[in-house]
Amino acid sequence: MLSDARLDRFARQIIIPEIGGAGQVALDGTQVTLVGLGGIGSPVLQYLAAAGIGQLRLIDDGDVELSNLQRQTIYTQRDIGHAKAVAARRWLANFDSEITVDVRDDRITAGNAAALLEGSGLVLDGTDNFATRLAVSDSCVALGIPLLSAAVGRFQGQVAAFAGHLPDQPCYRCFVGDAFDNDDCDTCADDGMLGAMAGWAGSFAAMRAVSVLLDGVAAIGDPAFGKVHMMDGLKAEMRSFRVVKDPACKGCGLPG
Repeated sequence: MLSDARLDRFARQIIIPEIGGAGQVALDGTQVTLVGLGGIGSPVLQYLAAAGIGQLRLIDDGDVELSNLQRQTIYTQRDIGHAKAVAARRWLANFDSEITVDVRDDRITAGNAAALLEGSGLVLDGTDNFATRLAVSDSCVALGIPLLSAAVGRFQGQVAAFAGHLPDQPCYRCFVGDAFDNDDCDTCADDGMLGAMAGWAGSFAAMRAVSVLLDGVAAIGDPAFGKVHMMDGLKAEMRSFRVVKDPACKGCGLPG
């Protein structure tokens, strides 16, 4: 049950028929893991905290830099030089002290991903390299955890939910393939990024996260696994398409 203070705090959300009291209680009892606390992770953190997610695990091994402030909205000049995970926890403590926060100042690799992600109800990946993304995806499949992947660059964004642990659903590796099992892809430091574009992708990812988490609980619950949403900031439009499961995928493919 939610306390009177929590009912008051989330009243505008609870009165939405598609969420209701049952949906709010479900969000309160969920743990979401955020991998990456940068341009996408910042607005995701803000809106998931505002939505009433009760438990958050924050994973990022980077420090706040001056160049981050153009798009990473939870940080201020006072955070420069401090660990992002610690600064993000400080933001959460000021915003909602009742959220349970687990901070991991670690870089995810194929070797430690399972240990860092275990116990999550949903993993949301906003990192900026394919090696990390694929390690996260493979571990989510192995652990049976849904994955919501979000990416952004320049004026383009991409958001999709995957459930490769289910026999009829693709994983992130089905989408991008095996060619990116390395760290040599471009980042926003190479390509640039409009800060508001990161905000659009991150806030949309947070909304999709709520839909994934409330599947089977509230009317808004619709994970739409395997559906990729492509966002174009220059044209101010979005298009979507579906990814099919690859039987030969080494992340989630069927045995034999």
